[in-house]
Amino acid sequence: MTVKAARLIGAADVIAYHCARHGRSIARSVAEPYLRAGQLEERLMYPVTTETTDHPGGYEGAITEFYELSAKRLAEHLDAGRDVVLLCEGDPFFYGSYMYMHERLADRYEAHVVPGVTSVSAASAVLGRPLVQRDEVLTVLPGTLPAPELARRLADTEAAAVLKLGRTFGSVRDALAESGRLEEAFYVERATWRAQRVQPFDEVDPESVPYFSLAVVPSPAYAARTADEPGPGQAGGEPAGGGEVVVVGLGPAGPEWLTPEAESALAGADHLVGYGPYLARVPQRAGQRRHASGNRVEAERAVEALDLARGGARVAVVSSGDPGVFAMGSAVLEQAERPEYADVSVRVLPGVTAAQAAAARVGAPLGHDYCVVSLSDRLKPWEVIERRLTAAGEADLVVAVYNPASRSRTTQLASARDVLLRHRPATTPVVIARDVGGPDESVRVEALGEFDPATVDMRCLLIVGSSRTRVREQPDGTRVVWTPRRYD
Repeated sequence: MTVKAARLIGAADVIAYHCARHGRSIARSVAEPYLRAGQLEERLMYPVTTETTDHPGGYEGAITEFYELSAKRLAEHLDAGRDVVLLCEGDPFFYGSYMYMHERLADRYEAHVVPGVTSVSAASAVLGRPLVQRDEVLTVLPGTLPAPELARRLADTEAAAVLKLGRTFGSVRDALAESGRLEEAFYVERATWRAQRVQPFDEVDPESVPYFSLAVVPSPAYAARTADEPGPGQAGGEPAGGGEVVVVGLGPAGPEWLTPEAESALAGADHLVGYGPYLARVPQRAGQRRHASGNRVEAERAVEALDLARGGARVAVVSSGDPGVFAMGSAVLEQAERPEYADVSVRVLPGVTAAQAAAARVGAPLGHDYCVVSLSDRLKPWEVIERRLTAAGEADLVVAVYNPASRSRTTQLASARDVLLRHRPATTPVVIARDVGGPDESVRVEALGEFDPATVDMRCLLIVGSSRTRVREQPDGTRVVWTPRRYD
């Protein structure tokens, strides 16, 4: 307990605390040394401690009614000019019951929240292990989440704490096993109390687990440095060698775009590495570790995958569309040229590209010679892009345009349109495909001289026709775009 909390408890007119029907309160027992004679006590007894209730509004109705009545009881003391301290285990705003009183009273009365030591911090302290270090990510999860969701999130993070065990212990254990984190996890019960218990999670008897316990997966980097025999991908020791990196194309959207070859590679991997939203599209499998990262760290992502493989692991790097088209294939192979990765093999598995998916939605605009150009000038100068667009325009190639625009790139697409208009009519059809295969899919066909670049964002792909590309209205009202194979 903080010094400030102890001082306020001793000075308060009223001490309030939540408790179950047995009347005992952990919060009160912690504060008891600081209570003084003559203080009023308000025991706020929960009507239910599980979701089983006869209340006509169900559990939510019963608990809402309880908080409303509790707030009225505290308001009566506040209206009478009494200072009230409401006790809360851990920290009031960290899964704490106080927050429901705060939203009912803080707009009418002066309210101060005194932070406390969370169960997560206490558990880390009694374990004697850091939760996270450097760039590691800590994820805090409620054990009440469904086991598949828990497993996915556990696999996506470096370190984790899972609270609210008790009746959820079995599903939490299943999630830890499914995500490959069970051997790293510790069970901590009543941290810092005399009755505290600390064990490896897989050694705990499920029948002995109370609600006030949690699972902790501490810093993997710390564990790797202090382990006697580092495992695959861990720091320290000599690399085991013999690992492989497989760069997998997921296609542009859901599982129907994934090839059987890619699916097999994903199922057989020890580690999955990739941009977070792409990793979320891959089903969680038992024992796999996930390593999510941001959108602009391709080189760092490739190095992480190669380091894991250098330790002997099977690593799959996931990429949207086809990994060999403006994606992770070349990023991994570039880093694999470094001498330290000489023993690591790299394979690239194809996927359905965004250009193929967009073309199929409207017919066959790529039916003759075409080229693919990215308008992103993050890795190459705009002068190179403009020169290539000019060459494509002069050669009368259909052009598939990737990365047409973003929040920071708002002028390139208009410039690209102007370059192509020098070499083909303003009536040339342009396919503007957005989120093909996804929930926000839209595909429209406009004329090159009339389409508005402001309507295009990073989720779009454009196909600009050649002088031969045609558009035809079908009986159902849709428009078909195709480029004849003959040049008559």
